[in-house]
Amino acid sequence: MPIDDAEAAARQAEREATGRNPGSGRDGAEVGAATSGQTKSEGCRLMEQVVERSNMQKAYSQVMRNRGAPGIDGLRCEDLKGWLQSHWQSVKAALLDGTYLPRAVRRVDIPKPQGGVRTLGVPTVVDRLIQQALHQVMQPLFEPTFSDGSYGFRPGRSATQAVVQAANYIRGGKRWVVDMDLEKFFDRVNHDALMHRVARRIDDRRVLKLIRRFLQAGLMADGIETARTQGTPQGGPLSPLLSNILLTDLDRELERRGLDFCRYADDCNIYVSSQQAGNRIMDGVTKFLWERLKLTVNAAKSAVARPWGRKFLGYSVTVHKETRLRIWPESLARLRARVTDLCLKGRGQRLERTIEQLRPVLRGWMNYFQHTQGRRALEELDIWVRRRLRVIAWRQWKRPATRESRLRALGLDAHRAWKSSVNGRGPWWNAGAKHMVAAMPPKYLANMGLVSLVDTHQQLQRFT
Repeated sequence: MPIDDAEAAARQAEREATGRNPGSGRDGAEVGAATSGQTKSEGCRLMEQVVERSNMQKAYSQVMRNRGAPGIDGLRCEDLKGWLQSHWQSVKAALLDGTYLPRAVRRVDIPKPQGGVRTLGVPTVVDRLIQQALHQVMQPLFEPTFSDGSYGFRPGRSATQAVVQAANYIRGGKRWVVDMDLEKFFDRVNHDALMHRVARRIDDRRVLKLIRRFLQAGLMADGIETARTQGTPQGGPLSPLLSNILLTDLDRELERRGLDFCRYADDCNIYVSSQQAGNRIMDGVTKFLWERLKLTVNAAKSAVARPWGRKFLGYSVTVHKETRLRIWPESLARLRARVTDLCLKGRGQRLERTIEQLRPVLRGWMNYFQHTQGRRALEELDIWVRRRLRVIAWRQWKRPATRESRLRALGLDAHRAWKSSVNGRGPWWNAGAKHMVAAMPPKYLANMGLVSLVDTHQQLQRFT
């Protein structure tokens, strides 16, 4: 592992320079921090746990699995091992003596489906490594303090679990929802409020100082660095944990009031029995968030409403008394847009290649929406995807003579193949016409590797 390589290289260099075992001297940075004679509690020695070899090796493995784009220094994940072999000892010493300074993060604005942008901050790969190491040590300290109503960015918890629990609240008679959207949450986090809550569980001043420095690291775009006095931009391993630490106070307030709620990061739904109760709770929680956490509720995106008129993590519910989960229309539209994009790119390649690219997209989407309880939307999507693929085939055949020969090769009789090839209609019409459905039926496309959403949903239901 690279951390081992870095430490071994440093020991070899010191042996060559001094002619003695590097662990036997009194002037090494790591040895000085560990054997200075200071009597610190375990809570005050958290940084030693962060830089401990096995923790750093685990962090390195996680960063390499996640990959990710380079930060402002251009260092890629592929180059991290060699960089650590040369520089890890100096980085480790700076972490232990509290002088490590994170680099600015690279600003990336991602368009939101509903409009606007989400600002990501991409740290350097070295800073991502350190943040991951911090996360691994901090998560066990804070996990016991988190609420059962919190589902985001926690081990063993997921968005689909939050959706299922929300449906259970509605089935239990809570047929009004207080749907709260925090305005630009990750951009508006108050640093002092957050650090106050981090300090409740962490005593090591070096760790607290390092976290604040990560929070205050500038945002760089087009070579211009902008200072930050608030916010914790998404993009680093530490940001999700910090968001849960801050919003745990909200969870505890909702629990104190005896409310049923599900929160995933900054997306929080509270389930109540009446509109009047919902309005009262909306006012009270909005006031609490501002006074205690310095956070603002986005009035335009928040509402007290019936749950079947709102979405939660891509899902919604039916209006029936026996509530059923359904996929929100925008989620269906996003899948259609993704499939359309892949099909447009597939015009110049073999149909099998396009299907191969579609397969993980369709399986991943269906795996997330496996709890939907309606088949119609999935059946319509299956029909639509197959039609998109037939469009590609029809376009690639180009000339009537080619279309006739291909239709005959796929089983149509000669007269029908000729008549279909010269009908003068466009690709979309032909892709849905009987002759193309007969030539390329669902079974034919399935044999080429196309995933059926309906079949995948049925398979997933058998295992749940």
